[in-house]
Amino acid sequence: MTKPTVVLVHGAFADASSFARLIPELLADGIPVVAPAVPNRSLSGDAAYIASVVRQIPGPVVLVGHSYGGAVITVAGTEQNVTALVYLAGYALEEGESLGELQGRFPDSSLAAALVQTTYPIAGSTETGTDVSVDVQQFPAIFAADVEPELAKVLAVSQRPLAAAAFGEPASAAAWKTKPAWGSVSTADRTINPDVERFGYERAGVKSIEIDSSHLVMLSHPKQVAALIRDAIHSTNS
Repeated sequence: MTKPTVVLVHGAFADASSFARLIPELLADGIPVVAPAVPNRSLSGDAAYIASVVRQIPGPVVLVGHSYGGAVITVAGTEQNVTALVYLAGYALEEGESLGELQGRFPDSSLAAALVQTTYPIAGSTETGTDVSVDVQQFPAIFAADVEPELAKVLAVSQRPLAAAAFGEPASAAAWKTKPAWGSVSTADRTINPDVERFGYERAGVKSIEIDSSHLVMLSHPKQVAALIRDAIHSTNS
């Protein structure tokens, strides 16, 4: 049987290089991998972009979303050839729910006080949009506490911001209602309250594991994350 392609969807304040240690684990198993750059402009727009990537992949796809990428795969995962969802310290939104609404059910993480706002031009408009990123000095402790300090410094200055509007945009679909899902909770997460992850997973019927990890679980624990993805592949491709 054809092995599904794993599409890795990064989150806010990161890019596809955040999967640099996970990708070799999957490729070593002969698993096809695609790790696109998410625009991080809006939930609907980002999901539409990932859905377009998925549609152009022949055969089945397992969608893996980290952090905000979890919200993106929740919407994009309704594509016909998606066979499974995997959430990594991610947001499993309900249809009609926003990131802000899900987070608002629980106490803030350390991230809330470390966010920095900047502006960006909106094409065809005289208005500007607002980008959100993490204070560079606080980034290592909040986002990457168990990643090597020198690497964490590089990640801090190479963030891919998220448009602030994405926090309030409701999910137009919840793919976990029709697709099986797996997930990992980062128990030492200071970016997303781990209870936000647990709540979303439980509500969505996600088969979850807990890893003593920072938010960047796929960089600090790539073998455990690869094993979780393999479980999703084997369970839906047998």
